Amino acid sequence: MDQKTQPFHFVILGGGTAGWMAALLFAHKWLKPAAQQTRPVQITLLEAPDIGIIGVGEGSTPSLKRFFQQLGIADSEWMPACQATYKTNIRFVNWSPAAQAMGLGSDYSHPFISQPDLHSETAFYSNCFKRRLGLAVETAPEKFLLNGYLAAEMLAPLPSANFPFRIEYGYHFDSGLLGQFLKQKALALGVQYQAMTVTQVNQLPDGRIGSLSGEIAGAEGKVIQSVSADFFVDCSGFRGSLLQQTLQVPFESFASNLFNDAAVVLPTDAFAIPPLETRATALSHGWAWQIPLRHRTGNGYVYSSAFLSKDAAELELRQHLGLLDTEVSARHLQMKVGQVSRCWEKNCLALGLAQGFIEPLEATALHLVQSSVEQFIDAFADFSAKGQAEFNRQVHQRFEAVRDYIVAHYKLSTRSDSHYWRANSANLQLSESLWQILDVWFRQGDLANELSRQQIDSHFGATSWHCLLAGYGVFPPLRQPQPAGVSDAFTELQLAAFFQGCCLNFQPQHLQWRT
Repeated sequence: MDQKTQPFHFVILGGGTAGWMAALLFAHKWLKPAAQQTRPVQITLLEAPDIGIIGVGEGSTPSLKRFFQQLGIADSEWMPACQATYKTNIRFVNWSPAAQAMGLGSDYSHPFISQPDLHSETAFYSNCFKRRLGLAVETAPEKFLLNGYLAAEMLAPLPSANFPFRIEYGYHFDSGLLGQFLKQKALALGVQYQAMTVTQVNQLPDGRIGSLSGEIAGAEGKVIQSVSADFFVDCSGFRGSLLQQTLQVPFESFASNLFNDAAVVLPTDAFAIPPLETRATALSHGWAWQIPLRHRTGNGYVYSSAFLSKDAAELELRQHLGLLDTEVSARHLQMKVGQVSRCWEKNCLALGLAQGFIEPLEATALHLVQSSVEQFIDAFADFSAKGQAEFNRQVHQRFEAVRDYIVAHYKLSTRSDSHYWRANSANLQLSESLWQILDVWFRQGDLANELSRQQIDSHFGATSWHCLLAGYGVFPPLRQPQPAGVSDAFTELQLAAFFQGCCLNFQPQHLQWRT
């Protein structure tokens, strides 16, 4: 058979959200009727039937909204199936006692950034600069960004037709249900599925992967079958069966600057009216998430096993949730925090946990999967590896940029109530990029220019960094006495009235659900 007529075969090892997201994006590119390519494509996903689905509550960034939009899947279709709610904000509670002592409050927000914020972002930067000079002006992030108001007013981020501005938002969802939903969509586009427990990876003489062998359930019991392919996608989780174990690509641990490596998970009842924000509350040796779904609330405690035992972590989470006298069982999870040195090696691409994991503080896991798949599709458009080196460089840099933003949450925290928090504050194992960002901030420099200079402003941009640094109260003491005539951009632009007027175009979340 001529190569141009023989299907190019992708095999994806592992289902879950990452595997099915990759399958669906591949299918959208190469299998849908309108797809144009130089040769036919076949996509097969292999999944062990005995691997359970964790199905914890999970949050997303606005990139997931774009994912569904490009696939033509409406919120009204997938959200009820996945018990999903809208998310406009992340609220951080008790991370910086110093901010509270300065009168800035015990918590702060990191709202998602929308088009109307073009009116207010410069004012936010200006006020943060003045506050870095010791001037008393408003710097609360949620006061300068529309999604902060939507979260406070419990309004869904779906404006009326009279409000012609793009609103960005994320979601909370049951990750197990989302995987199942994506599976059905991928199968409908022509992705093939095989329940198979892979027991052997077979390499070609040049080191590439040639086929996977494993057990499938047959009429007379288990039988051994081999599946060959041109390209393999490793979604096998932390074990990294293909990229790390077979191709021996090194794993770069982030343990020196991200201490957390474990979590304990407990569900609670659903909110009568679910909030539109993820809540991240700092505890003695890490932080607890609260993710509101339609049918329940997902809760978990992310902590470092080097500082806290699993039993003590579970006890602290139960105390935090008021579940000491209940029989609700907890699940304990281990995390392998870091990334592979190259996520595309030979004829294999690693995604999801097999590619790397940065703890869930800013809900970046699915964003990193989605962006990696989309970039790979562009780089592999002609089924050649000529873009491999640049792809690996960009993905590696993206992981490091996200890591540094997360690391800053711990480095800058002013909690000192445990050895864990003191160790985070004292940690000097920071990247040169992060040192430079912090140096610019403390020297009253232009943070946006620094992020642009480093070419990392597409990951967490200037507004996100201002939310973190202002929310933590990373400011000098106020000047005494205050100079006369200091202008406050928040007041001068009447931003409170502006955003309150914007909110008139939105309805409460539960009125927007399409069930």
